[in-house]
Amino acid sequence: MPKFSINLLAYNGLKFLPQCVESVLNQSYKEYDFLIIDNNSIDGSRNYLKTLRQSAPHINIIFNEKNIGFAAGHNEGIRGSDSEYILCLNQDVILDENFLKNAVEILNKNVRMGALQPKLLQLKEINGELQKTDIIDTTGLIMFKNRRVINRGQGNQCSISNFQFSNEIFGADGAAPIYKREMLESIKIPIRNNDFEYFDEDFFMYKEDVDLAWRMRLYGWKTAYAPDVIGWHARGAGDSAKTKYLDVIKERRKISQFSKYYSFKNQRLMQIKNELPLLLFLHLPWWLPKEVASWFYVLIFEHYTIKTIKKLIMQIPKALIKRRLIMKNKKIGIKEMKKWFI
Repeated sequence: MPKFSINLLAYNGLKFLPQCVESVLNQSYKEYDFLIIDNNSIDGSRNYLKTLRQSAPHINIIFNEKNIGFAAGHNEGIRGSDSEYILCLNQDVILDENFLKNAVEILNKNVRMGALQPKLLQLKEINGELQKTDIIDTTGLIMFKNRRVINRGQGNQCSISNFQFSNEIFGADGAAPIYKREMLESIKIPIRNNDFEYFDEDFFMYKEDVDLAWRMRLYGWKTAYAPDVIGWHARGAGDSAKTKYLDVIKERRKISQFSKYYSFKNQRLMQIKNELPLLLFLHLPWWLPKEVASWFYVLIFEHYTIKTIKKLIMQIPKALIKRRLIMKNKKIGIKEMKKWFI
């Protein structure tokens, strides 16, 4: 039977960790290794994990001496595993007991299926307790022609027919994606000391999942949404599925300054690496107004984000090196890619 590596990335998530860990240990499908990577938590998570290691010695736990970010943290887990499939798990996700069992049945059906997107429902904190809902958190990533990315179905009832059937999507959200190792090894990018990166470590956090999904597409891999692979996610950021400008601004104000900093920078890095110039030219009527509006909004209302421009400029040379490699190895062109931008 195919084996999974479950890589749980933890950072100051003590209120989520026990239920997340329990949902992994209660999986009906038992062919998996379980690795927890703690990014130097200071909220008591480390004490919990040390106790957990004593009671469950089969769980491998890594304690990093600093917060190395989402990308580097998960890369550490991927490099250290050899399983056929990898589940990159957020600490604020609870898995249904048949999560892995149902995932296996789908992953084996298509040789070019590089990733699987579960049906993630919203996990709400009510009166200090985490409660499962039947409201969709995400069923995958949608990319617009203006290059804005949203979570498909977010805020809708899960009973809506659109989300009851499996279908191919642009990419998997980063809260609980399942990746095929063969895919990850085919799209990895060489970095320092003969190492490779899967998620781009220059991103640190935010939009690494979109960047990887875009690269997957360029390399000819597919991502499927699986409605029977179910979990619950307590999303920390705002509702990304809003489309009206005032609603988008309102949701953006809920996001931390730290998140806005990395999100703004990484959106541009992602495009530098993966954009097909002719396709962007065809989408200029949608992309250019949105890009001008984004820069204007940041310069006027989010001046604290301006400092990310210096960081962006410093990272552009490395992004261009990665771009050359991606463009050299891509398997598909504009005809196939353009259908994923709506």
